[in-house]
Amino acid sequence: MLRLLSLAVSFWLLLSSIVYAQSLQDILQTHAAEVAKPSRSSVSVVLDDLVASGLPQALPFLEAWRDREIVRRESDGIFFRRLDSSGEVQLQDLDSGDRLAAGTQELQKVRPNGGVRRAIGDALVRFQLSDPDINKRRSAVDSIARSMDASQLGPLQASVAGEADADLKAVKQRLAGMLVATFGETPQDRIEAIKGLSGDLSVDTRAVLNTILAADPAVAKTLPEGANIAKVLTIGEDISVAEAYTRLVAAKLAPARVTKDAIRDALLTHMDGGRVGGVPVAELGTDEMRARAYDQLAQDGTVPVRVSDDAQAKAVAAHKFYLEYTENDAAITDAARLALNGIETSVALSQTVDLGLDALSLASIYFLAAIGLAITFGVMGVINMAHGEFIMMGAYTGYVVQQFVPDYTVSIIVALPLAFAITFAAGVAMERLVIRHLYHRPLETLLATFGISIALQQLAKNIFGTQARPLTSPEWLDGALVFNDVIAISYIRIAIFVLALLFLMVILFVLKRTRLGLEVRAVTQNPGMAASMGINPDRINMMTFGLGSGIAGIAGVAIGLYAKVTSEMGADYIVQSFMTVVVGGVGNVWGTLAGASLIGFLQKGIEWLNPSNTLAAQTYMILFIILFIQFRPKGIVALKGRAAAD
Repeated sequence: MLRLLSLAVSFWLLLSSIVYAQSLQDILQTHAAEVAKPSRSSVSVVLDDLVASGLPQALPFLEAWRDREIVRRESDGIFFRRLDSSGEVQLQDLDSGDRLAAGTQELQKVRPNGGVRRAIGDALVRFQLSDPDINKRRSAVDSIARSMDASQLGPLQASVAGEADADLKAVKQRLAGMLVATFGETPQDRIEAIKGLSGDLSVDTRAVLNTILAADPAVAKTLPEGANIAKVLTIGEDISVAEAYTRLVAAKLAPARVTKDAIRDALLTHMDGGRVGGVPVAELGTDEMRARAYDQLAQDGTVPVRVSDDAQAKAVAAHKFYLEYTENDAAITDAARLALNGIETSVALSQTVDLGLDALSLASIYFLAAIGLAITFGVMGVINMAHGEFIMMGAYTGYVVQQFVPDYTVSIIVALPLAFAITFAAGVAMERLVIRHLYHRPLETLLATFGISIALQQLAKNIFGTQARPLTSPEWLDGALVFNDVIAISYIRIAIFVLALLFLMVILFVLKRTRLGLEVRAVTQNPGMAASMGINPDRINMMTFGLGSGIAGIAGVAIGLYAKVTSEMGADYIVQSFMTVVVGGVGNVWGTLAGASLIGFLQKGIEWLNPSNTLAAQTYMILFIILFIQFRPKGIVALKGRAAAD
């Protein structure tokens, strides 16, 4: 019976001690001196105990401590949180949260310095990793990613299992892998973590691997045994003789060079009776004579000996220069090098694919902008400088529709056919009123359409102003399709590419499968013979010009979703449109597609080679196209019939 009673008392005492240990105030009193006057070197003990306690009240205490809201009552040394409410100072119990009036109690303010506050912030991150608020958890993960430290690994790994958000859990696991690769307990753990990072193309992963592969320059007479050497430097290739000798001097393996300034100062100091080192001062006008006088002083032991170029070369040749990894374990650096090489290869391939997608997207835009011009220019031979303004009219049509139809998806569906109708009508009117009177007079046609272009731009400025107008894409076109950390393409560009494919199929169907297309092809190849067969070339020219203008209007809606909508936006595409048509082959749909592809890929390729100067890239592209036309004047896909005869 006594034994049972003794066990019960012991259990009660143990339980009491556990409950007592759960008091935040108890932990603070244990480290009262460190809490009251914290320093960067001693605060870590307090923070470790607070984190290990798992007390929910520890988090608000750390926030208050960081914000300098903690005070200590001098009568009994108890810590409180100071609250200023409506001009009245109140104290809040750190465990229960109860408030009491400060009254006349003597309070000592706790003021942690900047270093302590940063340490408290790190401890807060460890608490926030499991906070119910997902935004705080994300903030904690971002904080760890910005300043990776070995102390963060344990709390981060502990928070992974309980993470409810799948995306954030993946981020935590990836970040934990990087921490293990850098701060893992055993080499095998680090090597396995490095292998796990080998498929990650992110900049963060490459930064971690580069940190592991960091190397410092070193020099020795022979390569040290057991050193983890990254590379042995070759004199003349990896490092110059002068730089190598500088490293010898820094390592105190060779005497320092005597500079010209040092020689001059030494000669001035040891000048005696108009002579220095046995050389008259009047003869010290050349470097050779000054060196001779200095060498004589050196022989007398007055100044340090000057190191000759031959002596420097011999000293360099007698030593080994190399880079030594800061990481001592060769197995770890070998794994990191293998992983980084694989990642860099994948990044290079991904960058090539991403560049190809950008070029394909740009080619789609040029195709949309040029296909209408290809039809009118190919069939009619009209140089229409106002083609860009039809693109502008289509974009503004989309903008106006969105002012009346707030649903962006519906507004785009309405704007596409409406833009076609408006620009089709404008093109027919332009052909009937101006172009038909200027056939076979290319210079007058060019000047007339250029004047119409200026007039349309000014009309747009008068109506819509000079500021860019927004043509907002639907929400389902927001964002980008991401394949990895390198390859991504926006949904708007994908939509433009799809629209270009639809245009290609529709135009091919119209030209190949409809009566209008048959008549257009007939007039294109031989207008005289077409007229003799009962086809009205004037009507076909009018319909063709209207069709080309209408297509430009639809292209304007698509381009407006991607680019700015202004009165000058057409001018940004008219030059590329003409280049596309001429390079591809006048009057041929497939030629326009080929020309758009060539120019799109060429422009992106030149911009990649010279990314800092886009104007120079465009200049090089134009020069290339001029040379290309010299060798293939009829374009990539030459048109048979009238165009070939012309």
